[in-house]
This record gives sequence, structure tokens and C-alpha cells, in this order.
Amino acid sequence: MAVDAVRTADGNYGDVDVAKVAALFADPARARILEALGDGRSLAATVLASEAGVSPPTTSAHLNKLREAGLVEVERSGRHRFYRLAGPEVSTVLEALATIGEPTPVRSLRESTRAKALRSARSCYDHLAGRLGVSVTEALLEHGALARTDGGRGTRRRPEDKLSRRMSDHPYRLGPRVHDVFETLDVDVDALLSRPARSRPLLRFCVDWSEQRHHLAGALGAALLTAMVENRWLVRARGHRAVRLTDDGRDALHTRLGLEAR
Repeated sequence: MAVDAVRTADGNYGDVDVAKVAALFADPARARILEALGDGRSLAATVLASEAGVSPPTTSAHLNKLREAGLVEVERSGRHRFYRLAGPEVSTVLEALATIGEPTPVRSLRESTRAKALRSARSCYDHLAGRLGVSVTEALLEHGALARTDGGRGTRRRPEDKLSRRMSDHPYRLGPRVHDVFETLDVDVDALLSRPARSRPLLRFCVDWSEQRHHLAGALGAALLTAMVENRWLVRARGHRAVRLTDDGRDALHTRLGLEAR
């Protein structure tokens, strides 16, 4: 929420109850549920129970609390229910907390592998983040698909940019080669530009928590991640937000963006 006060029933303004919503993030099981949903997908309660390491009834109780607070939404498909984050703002909070929280002790090779995977490439709600997300954004700048308007270099964050947060304003615009470059990435920029003005902004940027640089978000960033997953250039990990770059994806990024991704 962008303001620090809300309108009450009588038309007056009162303070936002930060402590109440913060308490929902403070429970370890609920935090794991929210993290599992952090890539924008809808997941069944049974999957979330496995990820959170608690029983299905306990997971249902946590999901009810998260729904009541407006942090998650439910989608019905037949007899089944699938849960997803209520919006990118929730994922933004998770990313921000990651910058100030103490790292979880790594007690196994599996945990170490997972931590490295998240730093390497992950979804930030519905767009690409991590080292790969920043590198792709940098390559888009170098190839003229994006342009920086403040004289800054590459994706380097400005002094006023808060870590791990979607930026309310950003120093970028579409570059002169935006259509040519994104066409090679199977993203139809004209279709995105034709959407109603009130729809999601085409360009948004976040400050990546692990790289501390900018990565592309907004409708354009979401379309790019969708195309990369559909082309099998990226494969989503099970149970968390990491994505893996495939051999085809490595070749595609090298051919189209000159990116030497590892």
C-alpha cells in the first residue's frame, strides 16, 4: 500500500495496522506458503502443505487467515481449489524481507543447491529475477530494446532506489530497437501496447534483492518470462521460485542477445 493511512467507515482516516498484517508473514509455515506462491502460479493446498511442512488441516487454517487478510486468492476448478498471491505487492514484501532477514542456516546439500538456484534465476511474482533477470535486462539495454533516461550505466540502481522493491518511478523507456529485439524473443510488443491505458503498465522495474540492480518487471517483463517458459528456455523448479536455464535457453539467449549465461 502506497499510503500510511486508510479511510474509515465515517470518512475519517486512521493508521494502517502494519502489525496485524506483519504477523501473518511472521509465522514460518505461512511464510513458506507465501514463498511457494511467489512465482505467481496457483497451487493446490496439498502442494502447499508439502512445501510448508505441515499437515493439510493446518495448511487450510493458514490459507484461511491469508485469504481473510487479502494476501491470497482462491480459484476453483471443479471440486479443486487453487491458491495464488492476491497481487505483486505481496511478492514485493517477501523480496523486501529477504534483504533484511537473517539467512537460513544451510544444513544440507539440497538446501545449498536451492539457495544458489534462487540467486541464479527465479521468478519475482510473474517476471524474471536473480542474476539471470538482471543480465537479460542489461542485454536488452545493450541491444537498444530499452534505453536509460537518467544517464546511469546499465542496470545500476540509483542512490534513492530501495533494495528489493518495485520502483514507483524508473529511469527507463522503450529503445529504438524494441520491436526487433523482442520479436526474436517471441514477445509481441505491439499487442502489449494496444492494451487499454488503464491496464497494467508496460514498463516497471524492481531492485533485485540478490543482485542489488534493476530487473525488468511490468507487462513487458511478464510477457518475456511467459515466452521463455513456453519455449522451454526456462524450466520452473518444483515447490519454489527458482527457474532453470535449459541448453536451448542458453543457446537462444546467446544467439538473440549475445548473452553468455551460465
